[in-house]
This record gives sequence, C-alpha cells and structure tokens, in this order.
Amino acid sequence: MANFEKQLEELEKVVEQLERGDLPLDKNVALFERGVELSRACKAQLTDAESRIRVLIDPEENGAVRTEELEVEDEGRVDGEED
Repeated sequence: MANFEKQLEELEKVVEQLERGDLPLDKNVALFERGVELSRACKAQLTDAESRIRVLIDPEENGAVRTEELEVEDEGRVDGEED
C-alpha cells in the first residue's frame, strides 16, 4: 500500500501549501484540484481495503474465511460533502 501512503503524504503537503495562502489564485486552484484528486484516490483505496476486511471478518456462516474482490461504487464525492 505504499502508493496510498505516498498519495496521503502529497495530499498533506497540498493542504499545507493551501493553508499558507501565499500563492497566486491560479496556483491555489490547481493545488485544490490536485488535492481533490488525491482525496478521491485515497478514499477509493480505503473503501476497497474496508470491503476486503469485512469479507475477512464476516465469513459465510460456518464457512472458512475467504477473500474476494468487491466492486466499490465511486460516488464522486469528497469527504465532507453531504448528499
């Protein structure tokens, strides 16, 4: 999951740069767009991991623990957005 950690690290740097507020508007917008992309990518990876873990801890009744890939719907929302 090294990719997740790298994306999360980059997202943290983007947030730090945006919080400083010392960049021109166009650079802030570009950083914000990159932040949204990174946030969505991280969220998708976390959702995938959660789905796989649920399969591991909730096996079929009296069955062996199994793993399977589950499809995850991407609703295109960013954390903090409401329905």
